[in-house]
Amino acid sequence: MKRYTALIGLAVLFVAPLLWAFGTSIKTKSEATRVPPTLFPTSPTGVAYDTIFEGTSQTPVLRWFVNSLVAATGHMVLVLVVSSLAAYALARLEFRGKKLIFGVIVGTLLVPGFVFLIPSFLIVDQLGWLDSLLALIVPGAAGAFGVFFLRQFFLGLPRELDEAALLEGANHWHIFLRITLPLSRPALATLAVLSFLSNWNDFVWPVFVLFSPEYFTLPPGLSILQGAYSIDYPVIMAGAVLASVPVLILFGFTQRYVIEGISRSGLKG
Repeated sequence: MKRYTALIGLAVLFVAPLLWAFGTSIKTKSEATRVPPTLFPTSPTGVAYDTIFEGTSQTPVLRWFVNSLVAATGHMVLVLVVSSLAAYALARLEFRGKKLIFGVIVGTLLVPGFVFLIPSFLIVDQLGWLDSLLALIVPGAAGAFGVFFLRQFFLGLPRELDEAALLEGANHWHIFLRITLPLSRPALATLAVLSFLSNWNDFVWPVFVLFSPEYFTLPPGLSILQGAYSIDYPVIMAGAVLASVPVLILFGFTQRYVIEGISRSGLKG
């Protein structure tokens, strides 16, 4: 009984901010700033959501939402492709310098992310990707965490499957596509969620590389919304609720795979 009580308490603790944001988003501006605050709106209104959906040329919130969705989805797909290929080579193939390469990749995890801001900006500038969604999708797609995470999972798969497939005439490309990836759906789903969230919630990098309001994503866009509406808390909370919807849907569909992927990804090798 104590265990269930603790779990319910944790659930309330994590859900409460979202419920508070939704409740504030349907309050009037005066009620949202009332002291002491009201737990539930006395006169619910959808004015904040009307403001969000209408937008202006400087605050196209729906455009920011679509930009965030495109950038996060594209980044997620690219991370899965690059990380799975690199992880398979490091986990299932034998070649000279493999341990050294893996050590260098893991070593980059110890470097603070802000160290890469200026070099990444210069590279994106040379490629002509500034002020475009490509600047949000491509950089970071070959991150060390995805390679490390999938490699640990691939190491736990029975090598007898590879050997049997090789005896049947399959090559490593066939083994990767038809055996390794189907068996690694929990790990792939986990990495997909993590990479989607990291891109969806990123604030610093979009501020560096995006300059036009029509290319903004939700995190930097919502910060502009505060100034545009003189800290209109219902409008800001409506934007926060809108930003949380895709994340909740994604986690709802992948929850089972995420839990299984985390439980099965050990520290082998």
